[in-house]
Amino acid sequence: MLVKEIMTKEVVTIEPNDTVFDASIKYRDKKVGCLVVVDKEICVGIVTERDLIERTICMSKDPEKTRIAEIMSSNIKTIYALEKLETAIEIMKKYKIKKLPVILGENIVGIITITDISMARSDISKRFIESWIKPRWR
Repeated sequence: MLVKEIMTKEVVTIEPNDTVFDASIKYRDKKVGCLVVVDKEICVGIVTERDLIERTICMSKDPEKTRIAEIMSSNIKTIYALEKLETAIEIMKKYKIKKLPVILGENIVGIITITDISMARSDISKRFIESWIKPRWR
């Protein structure tokens, strides 16, 4: 099975110069777990709800003035749409991440999450949960 077969194609994006307040509005309206940061359709980062809390609220930064570029994770891992699903799983386990932007060329074309994998491959979801997610909860 290929990544492109189960990825979510509707990626909610934000630009590096947008504000944390803009991100909060997108989270509220789109109800997603992360925003992919793009600059001219090229993936340059990712912002999670945790980033908003830890890097803005906890540090007492002004959400209306703080730019996404200041709080985003910029050293992100991506995967090509034509890679095997097993490759995505290996990357997620190795780097302990739950969301992986999917690219084709340099452009973002989707996102794959551990939820997507669990739904598509129920045969591996129990092993995946036990080997990676459960130990992190302890």
